[in-house]
Amino acid sequence: MRRLPSAFFALASLCFVLLCPPRLAAQTSSTWTLDGVLAMLDKSAQDFHTLTADIEHIKYTAVVKDSSTESGQIIVRRDDKMRIDFQKPDPRTILRSGDALFVFTPKINRVEEYNIGKHRSFADQYLALGFGTKGETLRKNYVVTLIGEEEFDNRKTVVLELTPKSDQARSQISRIRMWIDEASWLPVQQKFFETSSDDYFLSHYTHVMKNLKIADARFKPDWPKSVRVEKPRG
Repeated sequence: MRRLPSAFFALASLCFVLLCPPRLAAQTSSTWTLDGVLAMLDKSAQDFHTLTADIEHIKYTAVVKDSSTESGQIIVRRDDKMRIDFQKPDPRTILRSGDALFVFTPKINRVEEYNIGKHRSFADQYLALGFGTKGETLRKNYVVTLIGEEEFDNRKTVVLELTPKSDQARSQISRIRMWIDEASWLPVQQKFFETSSDDYFLSHYTHVMKNLKIADARFKPDWPKSVRVEKPRG
C-alpha cells in the first residue's frame, strides 16, 4: 500500500515530516470508567466550534536515535479547517480546508498542494483528533482503552489508548496515546506510534483556548504570488 504524504500526518496533529521522551508523571488508577470518559467527550463535542493553541511537534526516529522539534501555533475550526504556523526552527505553514491540504515553506518559496478527498474518511480520524471528536466516533474507529489518570502540565488528565480498527489505518499507525484535560475535555498531548518501527511523533498543546471567533480568511492560502507550486502524488 502506498504511504500517504508526510504532510498529511503532520496535520493529524497531525506529521511524518516532523525527542526526547515527554516529562510524564506516574499514572494512577482512574476513578473514571471508559463509558464515563466517552460521555464527557460527547458533551464537550456538542459545543465545540474552534480551538487555538501553541503546539510543539516532536518526531523521533529510532534507527538513528534522533529527534526533531517544531513549534508554533495551531487553529482548528469545526468545519474541516485547520492551520498550523510553525515558527521554529524554520517557518512553515500547514493548511487544511476541506479536501485541500497545503504545505508552504517560505525558505524555498514553495507550496505543496494535496487533495486528500480519496482519503477523506481516514483523514477525518486523525486530523484534529480529540478536538470536537465524539466518544461514539472514537469507539467506531478505534479499540479504546482507558489507561488511567495522570498529572500533566499541572493539569489532571485522563489517558486513553486508541488502536485503529481499519487495516488502512494500522498500516500507518499502530496505536495512539492521548492525554485529555479533565477540565476542558480537550487533548493536551497526543503520541502516535508508527507501524513496523519504534518511531513516533508527538504533539503537545499549551495555552489552549476554545470557541474564539476565527475568520474565514485564516484558512485561505495567502502565499506570495511568486511561490513555486508543486502537486506531489500522495
